[in-house]
Formats: sequence, C-alpha cells, structure tokens
Amino acid sequence: MLDDGRIEDAISGVDQGAGIRVVVGERTTYANGNVTDVDDVMALAGRAAASVESGTGLHDTTPLVPDDPSRPHLVAIDPRSVPVERKVALLRTANAVARELDPRVSQVTVTYAESVQDVLVANSDGAYRKDTRVRLNFALNVVAKQGDVLESGFEAVRGTRGFEMLDDEIVSEAARVAASRAVLNVGAEPAPAGTYVVVLSSEAGGTLIHESVGHGLEADLNLKGLSVYSGRIGEKVASELITVVDDGRDPGQRGTSAMDDEGTPTHRTVLIEKGVLKTYLSDRKHAEKLGIERSGNARRESFRYLPICRMTNTMIERGDSDPDEILRSVSDGIFVKKMGGGQVDVVSGNFAFEITECYRIKDGKLSKPLRGATLVGQGPKLMSEIDMVGWDLGYSTGTCGKDGQGAPVADAQPTLRIPSVVVGGKLP
Repeated sequence: MLDDGRIEDAISGVDQGAGIRVVVGERTTYANGNVTDVDDVMALAGRAAASVESGTGLHDTTPLVPDDPSRPHLVAIDPRSVPVERKVALLRTANAVARELDPRVSQVTVTYAESVQDVLVANSDGAYRKDTRVRLNFALNVVAKQGDVLESGFEAVRGTRGFEMLDDEIVSEAARVAASRAVLNVGAEPAPAGTYVVVLSSEAGGTLIHESVGHGLEADLNLKGLSVYSGRIGEKVASELITVVDDGRDPGQRGTSAMDDEGTPTHRTVLIEKGVLKTYLSDRKHAEKLGIERSGNARRESFRYLPICRMTNTMIERGDSDPDEILRSVSDGIFVKKMGGGQVDVVSGNFAFEITECYRIKDGKLSKPLRGATLVGQGPKLMSEIDMVGWDLGYSTGTCGKDGQGAPVADAQPTLRIPSVVVGGKLP
C-alpha cells in the first residue's frame, strides 16, 4: 500500500491447510486446520468423523481418479517472479499521475495485491482435481477537496491473470480515471431526489445484476424459500430483452476458475433466458435437492470454510440497441456512468445502490454532473421494465460477502434504459 506518497505496508505469507467434510443425511460436519502432512490430515479426518455414529449412512469409497479440468486461460507472467521494486514503481507511477491531474486532489491511496491459490479437492465418489488460481488486484482511491466538500474516486484493475495484465500505461489510465472521478464529483451538484428515466452505462459495471438478481438466484436461498425467485423456474421474471448468465470460465475475469471448491468443473450457466427463469446457482447438495444440474458455483474463501452457493462472473448479455441511440432517446433523465456498492433484501428483492458517477440527461445529451445519488427499487420489477439493451458490455469487479466469507467476483452489463426508477438524493 502507498498512502500520501509513502509505502505503508508490504506483507507476504503462505497459508496452508485442509478441510474435511463429512455428510450423513441432512447433517454436515466440517473440520479444518493448518495441516502439513498426511498424519495431520488423518487426525483431522478422525475429528470430523467422530461425530458420526458407527455404521450410520456410510458407504464404500471409489478409488481416486485424477482428472484436472482444463484451465480457462494461461498465465503468462507469474507475479512471484516479478521483483518487488517493479511493483512499488507501479504504485509510485499511479500516485504521481493522479496528483498531477488537478490541484484539488488531496489524497491518493494505491494498493497492489497478488495471490496464488493452489486447490486440491478429493471426495468419496473418486473425484481428485486440482486448480491453480492466480489473481491480481491494483486499486486506487483518490480524494479531492474543494472548500468544505470532500469527494472520492475509485478505480481498480483486477483479474485472474498474471503480471501481464499490468504495465505503466494501464496503471496510469486507472489513476487518471480515479482522479477525474473525484474531481468531477467535488464540483458536481447534489443529485435531485425523484423518479426518473435512468440510463445505466455499460461502464457502470454489473452491480445492478449482482445485487438485484444474482444473490436471489443462489440455490441455497431458494431451497429455504428466502428468495423472491423461489419456486419460479419456468416463469417470466424479467423483460424479454434480458438474458442473465453466470460464467465461471470467462477468461481472465476475477471470478474465473477451472473448478469450484467441490471439484465440479465451472461452466456457462444461463439463469434467465429472454426473461424466463431457467435455473439457480448451485452446489452439490442444493442441486440434488432442487432437482437441477450442478452449476459449479460451490465457492469458499479458503480451506477454513464450507463451500456455499456463490456467483462467479455474472452478467446481462448484450442486446441489439446502439448505446448512443439509447442516450438520445431520453429527453430528461439520469445517466449512471459508474456504480458503487449496494445491498439487497433477497426475500423481497428490494435493493439500494450507491452511484459514484452520474449526469443529468437533457434532450438526449449529457448535462451537468451530479453527486450523492442512489438507486432504489425492487429487482424483478426493475428487470421487467428494462426496455432497451445495448450491444456493448462492461465489467466491474469486487469481493462479494456472504455468510462471513469473501469471494472474488466480476459482474457485467450492457447499456440499459429503465423508464422509471427512484433516485435518492437531495430533496427539492
């Protein structure tokens, strides 16, 4: 981390261990530890099995058959082979570029993180699979000050790739974007509260689909009846223009891997097709209970956690409309260029999102920048009202939290037009 021009932290380490899961009927027992050899793993297995009554629901195991799934992409440069001086130089470059953009830039924080995760999964059905996940995260947070107003701008370069995804030009552009966003917001007018026609740019990223739809399509919530989409497979839940996909093999994206954390190969899963709900994001247990195919979405933060149903790379697929024409079609509305964080109540589908960059639309053109806006709505209702879908596609990345676990994800969407959305902001 570089903060105020100084390197504040430089941390490295290795975390190694194993987790043993025992399933008998409806009961699951899990034990984990920082084990390093076979005797430790056997002791861990003994702890996990100790809670199972002798002979209860046990079955013969199948001999292990190594079968590593194909990798979605190649890693050209292992980040561990890159000198730390090169990584520090990129931090300093980003800091300099951001500060040079405008005198109102008052603070710049730049972080670089890399992880190489080796995963091995074996089970009593004979599966024995390995995966190596190389992930990079280069992020900037820039604060601008004008009078008593402080606003921030954030930009990140993240993916499941090697060091080839970063160079001076890429980090300089990320720095310019983050600083420009902070400067724009510090001079922007407060967003007016009300109901507007909203155009969501593809640059906004997929926070909308992640929060308003994605979590509601996770199979564990649907089995418990805790989602607005529970029991609705085969029903129309969105506009006919909307197709939603989760693709764990999207090359290089932050949520990409060769397999999930139960060893199921990842693949492209169509969740909503032309507005009709097709399936849920499932792990082994919930796929069986719901009578659907495993989607390869059993994910966990590390060996210390049980796998649960999680998104990988979730997106609304491209449509047929010209993004410029979508903007020109709005006489008075709000253009959302970048989304921030959000939250959703999966039972009701109600959501609220922070907007980090937006503009007023007047007569089909971008007008004044606005700050402090939020989007508020109900997922299925909003998805059903989308009436234009662009042919472009833009990604956002982040770490999704669920049940105390963080999972790297990517979300994507094309430019969208929504005829009526509640925008939170300053009251007239």
